Amino acid sequence: MIAHIPLQGYFVFIYCWAATGICAGIYLLQREAPYGRYTSEKWGPMVSNKLGWLLMEATVLVSFFIWLPWQQYHWCSPAGTMILLFVIHYLHRSFVYPFMIRTKGKRMPLVIMLSAILFNTVNGSLLGIWFTAFAHYPDSWYTTPAFITGSAFFVAGMIINWSADYRLIRLRKKGETGYKIPPGALFRYVSSPNLLGEIMEWGGYTLLTWSLPALAFFIWTCANLIPRALANHRWYQQTFPGYPAGRKALLPFIW
Repeated sequence: MIAHIPLQGYFVFIYCWAATGICAGIYLLQREAPYGRYTSEKWGPMVSNKLGWLLMEATVLVSFFIWLPWQQYHWCSPAGTMILLFVIHYLHRSFVYPFMIRTKGKRMPLVIMLSAILFNTVNGSLLGIWFTAFAHYPDSWYTTPAFITGSAFFVAGMIINWSADYRLIRLRKKGETGYKIPPGALFRYVSSPNLLGEIMEWGGYTLLTWSLPALAFFIWTCANLIPRALANHRWYQQTFPGYPAGRKALLPFIW
């Protein structure tokens, strides 16, 4: 089935998908997505926060691997390394993070979970198709500036994302669900280093894969997370009168 997917049609779909992401980002700059601290029952039926995270994040792994020919794939290759990095991120996001967050009793709108499942299905499929049908990397790709720089950004972003997420988790004692001003590390400079780290990851992934589907993934990441970071920064400033004045929203010392 995948052998009959035309490259031109595949790229046209990605261009349209990326354009949709830009439109979504513009919309989210005007209105916060209703999950986490912005959860609202006005958006319809609600589901468990942890269950929602697990289902919507695990979807990307299913939609990604459903395209890959496991037995024929050359795993000891640059493409195999790219796949491994992708899997590490989403295994943690799907099966570790949801069970670490202290959100007992919290819920999210079903529509948010379903929209995230759609988002992850498309992005996972586009990357799965890329690695199955169109990705051709020579072994020398390991030594290219794109792979080296992209890998460095991806790993650094993952470390920043994970460390910031767990610092936020540790702010709450067992049974607590409220919010506090996060101290220390990169939180001294920005309100959402966890989101900065994730943006770095997928920007790095775009570089190391040098691929259009990864670029579309990065555009969607920015469309989701930049408005979220700005909203979080405003929320902290409005909620905590003593919030550090020098702390930026996303980029240290800049923005």
